[in-house]
Amino acid sequence: MIYSETFGVRWHETDLNRLGRPSALLAILQETANHQLHAANMDLDTLRDEKRVGFILSRIAAKVYSPLRAYETVVAQTWVCPSRGLNFERCFRILRGGEPVAESWSSWGLLSLDERKLLPVDALDFPVTPEEKLLPSGIPLRFRTPPASEMEPVGKRAIRYSDLDYNGHMNNTKYPDMLADFLPDPTRVWVNGFSLSFLQEAKFGGELSIYRAPWQSPAGEGGFLFRTVDEEGNTCLEALLTVSPL
Repeated sequence: MIYSETFGVRWHETDLNRLGRPSALLAILQETANHQLHAANMDLDTLRDEKRVGFILSRIAAKVYSPLRAYETVVAQTWVCPSRGLNFERCFRILRGGEPVAESWSSWGLLSLDERKLLPVDALDFPVTPEEKLLPSGIPLRFRTPPASEMEPVGKRAIRYSDLDYNGHMNNTKYPDMLADFLPDPTRVWVNGFSLSFLQEAKFGGELSIYRAPWQSPAGEGGFLFRTVDEEGNTCLEALLTVSPL
């Protein structure tokens, strides 16, 4: 079953070039999924407080074919895909005037909060019919990120109150803008895609070291690979941002 929500793009979700920030896009996608869960009487608070489980994002890839702009109305769609094992697959699409402007695929795990282990997909009775998987074009779902020693160190980032959700770690929607902060010149490019692989939580009070390397697709599209490493040397995130010059 495809679930839809209508959103108005807020002025404060756009950047100095009047284009929607990448984190604003991801927030719309995830909020649509949250609304679907809420409509099915399985919102995030209910899952956490009553069923003692929570969804954790493992991997997401999103491609933006046309930037979002302030005050326009878009329709965000989401649906669950046929899943197995420990991976819940979910797809997204954002439409403007009926035409797709962004598409996304994601993979999630269902974590038992008491046992601190991942549960199989059949552990949760999800009352919606799975739909066909959608893979966004122009962004790789998987990519090779060099070790930190082969990448350029570009800065550090403390995890603060404004980053947190109720799990006590940096919320997924904060990552794309954080990475864009470390582009060589973020004021002169448009982030038109991201592919994120989450390996470990970035916790409150911690500090991430950010590493970057240039990337180019076989078709010639440009972008940057990122790796974030915590104070214990653990990789928290491997990521790719694709960009186009303004």
